[in-house]
Amino acid sequence: MASLQEPWLLENGNLKVSSKETRHGKTAHNMSSSSLRKKSDLTLVSKVRCGMLRHLLTNLQEVILGTKLTVLFPAIPLAIAAECYGFGRPWVFALSLLGLTPLAERVSFLTEQIAYYTGPTVGGLLNATCGNATELIIAIFALWQHKIQVVKYSLLGSILSNLLLVLGTSLFCGGIANLGKEQKYDRRQADVNALLLLLALLCHMLPLLFRISAASVSLTEVPTLQLSRASSIIMLLAYITYIIFQLVTHRQLFEAQEESVEDGDDVLSEETPVIGFWSGIVWLVGMTAVIALLSEYVVATIEDASESWGLSVSFISIILLPIVGNAAEHAGAVIFAFKNKLDISLGVALGSATQIAMFVVPLCVIVAWILGIEMDLTFNLLETGALTLSIITTAFTLQDGTSHYLKGLALLLCYVVIGACFFLNKTPLNHGNVIDLGVKSAAGSVIAA
Repeated sequence: MASLQEPWLLENGNLKVSSKETRHGKTAHNMSSSSLRKKSDLTLVSKVRCGMLRHLLTNLQEVILGTKLTVLFPAIPLAIAAECYGFGRPWVFALSLLGLTPLAERVSFLTEQIAYYTGPTVGGLLNATCGNATELIIAIFALWQHKIQVVKYSLLGSILSNLLLVLGTSLFCGGIANLGKEQKYDRRQADVNALLLLLALLCHMLPLLFRISAASVSLTEVPTLQLSRASSIIMLLAYITYIIFQLVTHRQLFEAQEESVEDGDDVLSEETPVIGFWSGIVWLVGMTAVIALLSEYVVATIEDASESWGLSVSFISIILLPIVGNAAEHAGAVIFAFKNKLDISLGVALGSATQIAMFVVPLCVIVAWILGIEMDLTFNLLETGALTLSIITTAFTLQDGTSHYLKGLALLLCYVVIGACFFLNKTPLNHGNVIDLGVKSAAGSVIAA
């Protein structure tokens, strides 16, 4: 056994076995992704005599072959080749999207490995920052190309998919698989996330209401932008407070997720990292660079894919991007629901939605501000209505601390209806906000009266 651990022992010296306290840096995202990992057989690698070569092969086997999504890794070089050799743009988009799926899961794995060495607080912060790295990188590249609507659509889609698709599938599958059991979860975590989501909804709705209530859109354009930036700063401060709440002051509320998986899960029972600290850093930087490259391809080819497939950019951004990009994390949440461990499933769905709404969206507004791009928090009435009803429906669904398959089915049907709505919505990407028409018509009615 010592020979199998030799690579990281050589790199890091004396390695202490992680205690339960150290595992507090692990989030529901990591636990969810862990269900898609597989143990690596290092028998052949351990026989390699050269220490550096053995270390390299061990890292390759753990990082590249240590996931059930290894079959999707070939999509990455294929996407790069398709871009370099001028293949069809829709092919570049599809291959890039498939390549992002295993990369998102591997980033979760690498942040968990690094957290073993940094301790619970730093590890928790790292997980909180990298939990939705794919969405953040795609949003930044879209901002860089001034595709503000793509940014808004993709982030809105991530929130909707987590609240309705992931949570709905988890509750439905968990209810069907555990018909003879009463499924319970910790309401306190759900209440905290629901409260933050309602705060995010307020910050999204006020700029929209502010613009609608004005007699002229031109008079509210600058104040709406200023209100959005101020709201974004407030949301970021609230998210920082939430991180302190989760990792420091009320850590006990989030310990139930980890305690519930200590028994009976071999995947999560490992107490030692499988790669070294600096190896984890190098792999994380490399994976992030590849994610950035594929994200650039996705943003650059999304309109071509829309025209080729006959689908609107809003449907691709809101429905397809979140489903494919986070398939690994979502599948893990459903697997834990099958095992009657809803705390983890809720931690994935609600935690990810909260992070997108309270951290990624306002951060994009601030980044756009720095870049001199005018991005506000206003969505169209259709998107805002879908977001509002989704958050309210989810909050009502989780208010009693128990679950059954009908709750999950209701959330899934809500997602299907919203998906059908955006499928039929053929509004061009650069089309003006539809609320402008309503404001102008209202103003004209007032003048006529």
